[in-house]
Amino acid sequence: MPLIPFSHSWPYEKQFNDVYLHECPFCGEDQVLTHMKNRDLEEAKEGIKKQLNLPCCHARLIILEADEDYFWTNQALREDRK
Repeated sequence: MPLIPFSHSWPYEKQFNDVYLHECPFCGEDQVLTHMKNRDLEEAKEGIKKQLNLPCCHARLIILEADEDYFWTNQALREDRK
């Protein structure tokens, strides 16, 4: 898989069995509790593509892979600083 640019990443946090976004990349809502299950997060960490519908604004993230801190997506979610 080609290298995904940092502009296509978004931080998340896992607390117990819940996956949170500190802020929605689309509407700016704070502390968004996602509906992502532990199994889906583990599969994303293995490089299996996952779709995440955000409950705040109903936007959709296509997660190409995940690590311990970030979701890596198929679209730019932040401005790429050079």
